[in-house]
Amino acid sequence: MKPTGARNFGVLSRLRNLSVALLLLAEPASAQQAVETPNFRDQAQRLAEPDLSARTRIRFLTAVDYPPFNFLDQRGRLTGFHVDLARAICEELNVTAICQIEARPFAELASALESGEGDAVVAGLAIAAENRARFAFTQPFLRFPARFLVARGTDLSQSLRTGLAGADIGVVAGSAHEAMLRSFFPQARAVAFDSPADAQAALRSNRVRALFGDGVALSFWQASEAAGECCEFAGGPYLSDRFLGEGLGIAVREDDPQLAAAFDYAIGRIVRDKRLSELLLRYFPISAF
Repeated sequence: MKPTGARNFGVLSRLRNLSVALLLLAEPASAQQAVETPNFRDQAQRLAEPDLSARTRIRFLTAVDYPPFNFLDQRGRLTGFHVDLARAICEELNVTAICQIEARPFAELASALESGEGDAVVAGLAIAAENRARFAFTQPFLRFPARFLVARGTDLSQSLRTGLAGADIGVVAGSAHEAMLRSFFPQARAVAFDSPADAQAALRSNRVRALFGDGVALSFWQASEAAGECCEFAGGPYLSDRFLGEGLGIAVREDDPQLAAAFDYAIGRIVRDKRLSELLLRYFPISAF
């Protein structure tokens, strides 16, 4: 299992376990909780309204293998959180008539963007150093928090106040979350498992006090039939650039920062008007935050 939901152009084995799990739940959920949308953007920043009148086309490139972010629905239509975000951006910028969204294999997205076959990539790309060297990015619109998951009714608050001293906490062996747990909570006893399924089974059988892992993956497992309504989040979300990266952004060519700035303007208004919350509610059954 990869440490976060963000994907690097050069690393193609991207959260496969999470993708398979989310595929089973890719259709927008109905009875969902309210979703809190953290604002990862500089709230003091005031961006000027962009002028895109000289553009005749804006082509978004995405993939189809990363539900619920981008996938084909049961009718074969391109859909997902990223797809709807791109549409919302086009609507906010009043350029829907010239916007196109095209799906390609993930491995082809970087070269297609660099060669001018598209203008932007919205496909779960990590805002990482190796990608910044090739592309310009918007500010992050989503980050992947780490969360504690406990058996329903378990009060972890006192243990958290004492740094989880002596508590057995399940993690996936070799993951960024294992390293993060050992760094953030050195007094806890990290119990490493070979797979997320093994860690989940340990929580259900009370062999560990809590799990620590990717909040998005845990939220989908929480809502699944396999979990049987056993568990719930405890404590708040934990973010770390060092362990979990900077989050997701839209990539554009290095020579087109104007387009990234236009997207930032639109995303800021989408967040302000709670439309990002609506998109999260549509595709995520339980808030990772």
